[in-house]
Amino acid sequence: MLTTGDRVLFQGDSITDCGRDKAFDPPHTDPAQRGTSLGNGYPLFIAAQLAADRPELNLTIRNLGISGNRIVDLAARIKEHGWNLQPTVLSILLGINDTWHTFSRDSGVDHVRFERTYRHLLADTRERLPEVRLVLCEPFLLPCGVAGQGWFEDLAPRQAVVRQLAKEFSAVFVPFQAAFDEASRRAPPAHWAGDGVHPSPAGHQIMARAWLAAVG
Repeated sequence: MLTTGDRVLFQGDSITDCGRDKAFDPPHTDPAQRGTSLGNGYPLFIAAQLAADRPELNLTIRNLGISGNRIVDLAARIKEHGWNLQPTVLSILLGINDTWHTFSRDSGVDHVRFERTYRHLLADTRERLPEVRLVLCEPFLLPCGVAGQGWFEDLAPRQAVVRQLAKEFSAVFVPFQAAFDEASRRAPPAHWAGDGVHPSPAGHQIMARAWLAAVG
């Protein structure tokens, strides 16, 4: 999927954000510097692997994930933090906060609105960037930490939405839940994500491998 000179943009919540330096966020005066801090998670691991294995691709990789984001938050900032940067590959991981916030502060996005907003976001992105290649990442949850009663039942329809939208928009689908389920047969879930949501370095490595395997 990746080609020479691609501009890859990662979007998402705290899992994608992962401590990146937001001083380089748009509207940073130098377009070349926008979103250049990759943080300490899977976008960094992916960028490092690609730089080591495929340096001839000369990729530009950016991370503009923001901790706490739900699907409606990305939809509100997609022009400034997406379209204006003209990515050729856009990778999105969202959904867990739409569940988490439902249980923790009653500010989650219900399933119908989640699907509607996500679909509109992708349709608008394709209208603005007709040639963009989409990578839709499955939100995931591990049975430990904060994961409470009803969390998995609430997340499952969102996972199904992302899988369906990947088909509708001819996007690459990254099955993160399956990757963590498989990893959890080799070590306890808390090894991969102590609170069930935010991966450890080992968990981020699992994500990077799954993303690279799906994207090719």
